[in-house]
Amino acid sequence: MVTLETLRIELYVDSAALEDFRRFAPLPYIGGFTTNPSLMRKAGVTDYLAYVKEALALAQGKPVSFEVIADDFHEMRRQALLLASKGDNVFVKIPIMNTRREETCGLIRELCAEGVKVNVTALFLPDQVSRVAEVLRPGLPSLVSVFAGRIADTGVDPVPLMKECRRILKVPGSKLLWASQREILNIIQAQEVGCEVITVQPSTLDKLKGLGTDLLEASHQTVVIFARDAAASGFNI
Repeated sequence: MVTLETLRIELYVDSAALEDFRRFAPLPYIGGFTTNPSLMRKAGVTDYLAYVKEALALAQGKPVSFEVIADDFHEMRRQALLLASKGDNVFVKIPIMNTRREETCGLIRELCAEGVKVNVTALFLPDQVSRVAEVLRPGLPSLVSVFAGRIADTGVDPVPLMKECRRILKVPGSKLLWASQREILNIIQAQEVGCEVITVQPSTLDKLKGLGTDLLEASHQTVVIFARDAAASGFNI
């Protein structure tokens, strides 16, 4: 049975809250952090570059992914170079396409040629992974984020797709990332298919202490919780 101590996959905290950076960065089993514009908006970020500076100061040198916010390739490139200049541990998130469905593979090739560590994001299909693999620079660290959780939300089992993505992505220095995690089980699934990284929500990280719990003991703990709450409620039947 897999426990926190025997996990091989890297856990990246998926959050824009600076308190989460402060809380999780010191933990040895946390490998890095990812953010995105939606998480940043939820966290109340108003000054992007000031936020980047604060987040990097708290990350203790661990990788942090920041996403470009432009929709045209020229501006994406400018933003990517600026974000990459903020630290050696910065990965720049480039979506696989813009809002007009124009794929960004050409831009990704250019950025990799300039030494930018990219995190190609919002992938759902092995064919997309295949095209990305063709433009990554061998030996340059990169992340390829396939949104397994959102695939599952459509009613499709993500495991066979992730296995195919793992078969395709063979670029030295690149890592396959299981994105949009939904439950603890996803960590085990991601490790079993060969993903090197999984993004994990802070609420899930708080439940990691249950990883590897004996199921009979889990059954007993559940009964104890129900009995305790029944006694505390003062119910009569």
